Amino acid sequence: MTTTVPAPITIALAQLPVSKAAVADNLQTHLAYIERAAALGANVVAFPELSLTGYELALLSQLAMPRDDATFAALTAAAVANNTVVIAGCPLHNPHGKPHIAAVVCFPNGEHTFYLKQHLHEGEEVDCAPGHESGLINVNGTRITLAVCADFTQPSHAATAAKQKADVYLASALISPGGYAKDAELLAVIAKRHQLPVLLANHVSTTGGWQTCGNCGGWNTAGELAVSAHGTQPSLVLCRIHQGGISGRVEVMTDLHS
Repeated sequence: MTTTVPAPITIALAQLPVSKAAVADNLQTHLAYIERAAALGANVVAFPELSLTGYELALLSQLAMPRDDATFAALTAAAVANNTVVIAGCPLHNPHGKPHIAAVVCFPNGEHTFYLKQHLHEGEEVDCAPGHESGLINVNGTRITLAVCADFTQPSHAATAAKQKADVYLASALISPGGYAKDAELLAVIAKRHQLPVLLANHVSTTGGWQTCGNCGGWNTAGELAVSAHGTQPSLVLCRIHQGGISGRVEVMTDLHS
């Protein structure tokens, strides 16, 4: 019996400016990045944690979006129009209690789903509720496990991804300059231990009182940083995944229209 090898896939990590609670403005920026990423051959475009609102925990309840929010419809329409999977960060309304920190996943077939952050950072439990389902998606035969920030600090999360035979571990996050070295080491360890490429989409804007450091990028199965953005420059980091390997390049978004 032969094993089917997934075709090469390109995942674009969006390193973009985000404005506090300005969902309509942030959506327009997302749409510009999606269009550019697709033009550059991306099969997937991934944005940082809470990218549609900024990391504004105190405002999360009022910013929380219903599952049928028009913002998700707009992102799904972009996924269809550009034939690419879109993964964006959002606060999601929870009818049973506090809102979730979520990722909306929009597919080119017009469907969308959600991954809910499972492991909350210390203090987030005041404003948020955790999710419990794994975030495994299949894109053209490549199995991608989604993680949101503190998820990747819990070894069980990546271990579950490995058990589910994930081909890529894709984390969206908010990481500060002071926290980057430690988090980068954790991501490198996941890549080496579980022998799968690990990708990071991080913020560049000051958000929720946090200064952030960008450096979106990807680690190969040797635990080496294979591709990375240049600090906090608005960029798309294009990561090509093929047969467990990762290569890539950085497209600086110099002419982005507000």
